[in-house]
Amino acid sequence: MPSDTSPGGEPSRPIRSWVRSSPGTHVWLAVIAITSLVIALSPHGLETYLLHRNSSNLHQLSRHPVRALLGSAFWIENPADLLLYAVLFEVLHAPVERWLGTAKWLFTVATAHIAATLISQQVVLAAIQLHDVPRSMAHVVDIGVSYGLAASAGILTYRLPRPWRWLYLAAVLAFFLVPLATDRTYTDLGHAISLAIGLACYPLTRGVPPGGKPVAVERPPGAH
Repeated sequence: MPSDTSPGGEPSRPIRSWVRSSPGTHVWLAVIAITSLVIALSPHGLETYLLHRNSSNLHQLSRHPVRALLGSAFWIENPADLLLYAVLFEVLHAPVERWLGTAKWLFTVATAHIAATLISQQVVLAAIQLHDVPRSMAHVVDIGVSYGLAASAGILTYRLPRPWRWLYLAAVLAFFLVPLATDRTYTDLGHAISLAIGLACYPLTRGVPPGGKPVAVERPPGAH
């Protein structure tokens, strides 16, 4: 007798069900795992070259804007942080993608990644022109996936019931805005912009069931 299955996935295969319910998250994470392995196995000179080549700093944006924006989303600077990012992907990206669907989730994180990168780098350019920072800031390594994570953290607010929603929002605001107020780095600015974009994507959550979109159940051969 076939086992009962729920609209949310395959109880007998929970890991496979979870991965299939958020394919974009796990494809993205797999690519980051591959690029992290490349960095870990590369000699120092090649590692430096790859990180700079895939950075979304002013130098790369002015010469290869599309490559810089896309490439910077698939690398992390320290391969040792891969496990941490894997956890964050599962805690933030996967629930949002499963809830909203891949298209809306991807729109949110892509918009945040692009906008936060361009705005923060424009601020860097202005600071260079005003001689507030050295010109070498145009060549710093600027890669990573944290802007997309900040956007998912923002829109995830609307997934939580009240009053937990407001406690979560207060914690997220403190996590991203306190560093911006104290350290005032350009990365902190990018995180704050991404969080704001995630929160501004509230209209994408309208009409979405609280449990998210059902995942198609894989039927065994011959099943009807």
